[in-house]
Amino acid sequence: MTAARDQDVFLGFDFSTQQLKVLALDSELRILYEDKVQFDSDLPEFRTQGGVHIQEDRLTVTSPTLMWVQALDLLLDNMKTRGFQFSRVKALSGSGQQHGSVFWRKGAGHKLTTMDPEQQLSHILQDSFSVPQSPVWMDSSSRTQCDALERAAGGALRLSEITGSKAYERFTGNQISKVFHTRPEEFYQTERISLVSSFAASLFLGKYAAIDFSDGSGMNLLDLSSKAWSDVCLDACAPGLRPLLADPVDSSSVLGSVCLYFVKRFGFSETCSVVAFTGDNPASLAGMRLQPGDVAVSLGTSDTVFLWLQYPQPALEGHVFINPVQPEHYMALLCFKNGSLVRERIRDQTGGSWDKFSSALSSSPLGNNGNIGLYFDVMEILPAACGVRRFDADDNEVASFPPHTEVRALLEGQFLSRRLHSERLGYHISPGTRVLATGGASSNRHILQVLSDVFNAPVFTIDSSNSACLGSAYRALHGLLKQSGVSFFDAVKNGAEPKLMATPDPTANQVYDQMLKRFAQVEERVLLESRPQI
Repeated sequence: MTAARDQDVFLGFDFSTQQLKVLALDSELRILYEDKVQFDSDLPEFRTQGGVHIQEDRLTVTSPTLMWVQALDLLLDNMKTRGFQFSRVKALSGSGQQHGSVFWRKGAGHKLTTMDPEQQLSHILQDSFSVPQSPVWMDSSSRTQCDALERAAGGALRLSEITGSKAYERFTGNQISKVFHTRPEEFYQTERISLVSSFAASLFLGKYAAIDFSDGSGMNLLDLSSKAWSDVCLDACAPGLRPLLADPVDSSSVLGSVCLYFVKRFGFSETCSVVAFTGDNPASLAGMRLQPGDVAVSLGTSDTVFLWLQYPQPALEGHVFINPVQPEHYMALLCFKNGSLVRERIRDQTGGSWDKFSSALSSSPLGNNGNIGLYFDVMEILPAACGVRRFDADDNEVASFPPHTEVRALLEGQFLSRRLHSERLGYHISPGTRVLATGGASSNRHILQVLSDVFNAPVFTIDSSNSACLGSAYRALHGLLKQSGVSFFDAVKNGAEPKLMATPDPTANQVYDQMLKRFAQVEERVLLESRPQI
């Protein structure tokens, strides 16, 4: 670590699905240190694959709660061995995989307040969880509870109006309801329920941390308009749930100082502040410094779209959360399963290299002569369909496309879908719109050019391999400065600027505005034909 001894340091942690990561910034927002613990390889005794356990029904997916505690032990021990100066840390924050839940056993709160710095956290807390296997976002076993919640709320759309999303199996309220109905003994042994984010913050505080507004929005329990738990939703999930959650707080709240355990064991300052932890997606929004009007597109194994919204539209698709850096506004999230793996398959089938893939794009015109393709190798979320469908300029279905047409049909179809569903959540292109592209495919300028053309906006890239960690460190800094009235964007104004990678073709707006209307009709046709016939 190279920071001067008088330089303040801000830490960001990310408890993701597969690993625990940390990033340190100095007060000039320069990255000083990065480290991680891989759950599968560094903690093999927990026998996880991809950080999780997938049960025989293939629907139930969990992670060992104690594994996350032990990972923090290992990470901090490694930092100490490498000479990290914990005493310079002015504030810390973090993120956790969204929707995951931690059930603290009765008596665990007392253990948190009396932790012995001579012992590892994992030893102190080994019996502190009434549900030792935490449900995580990959779980899809709570359909019965989702249906019950929607009925109680007055339907799926009404639930979306209240909480920002219709009922989803992975959302925490439905997972809590499943524990209550199927494992009541464990439920009644519980004295507090945390999200992964607030669980992690609790470790540093030495007491139970509040759930923040933004991550709390991913539970199907928080009323977005009042920023308080919805009585209707709480009652539908489990009796007596409110005291197990406690009141949610602003995402930039300073929750307190690190507890004496970390002061004595690792040398943290007693004045080091703990800023509320949030979900990994909200933290990534902060890390990308997304601004009003921007859209972020992550081009990974699955593609994700983040939007900054002032006035969200309730919908039966996508998710709306309270904005983590400006709580009067919102962020929307859309997830598409068929991302880079499909792009790689088409690459292999049409030439076998990214150079040939890019050449095919360059040799095909904007709008692809009216040809449209939908490529769903696995069951898609938006729309709920599977299979590959190709349509010519007259909307007649065809069996195949020439290679150069196939490549462009894939990318235009993917990006038209991202734009279509973004607009349905309230996003609209304006003269100042920027697209911030991240993920593996964002390194291909030809792919980014299609993205720019379809959205009719300039595309920028940032180094976001640790965007959730970076956003958490930014939020740690902002949490301190906000008390003096400093906005998030003023707090992080010295961060690295995104790089301009592509600007839209002058004809793009005319081409894709019309194509989007056709695409919506084609997608609706595919969706209707994918539904089971009764």
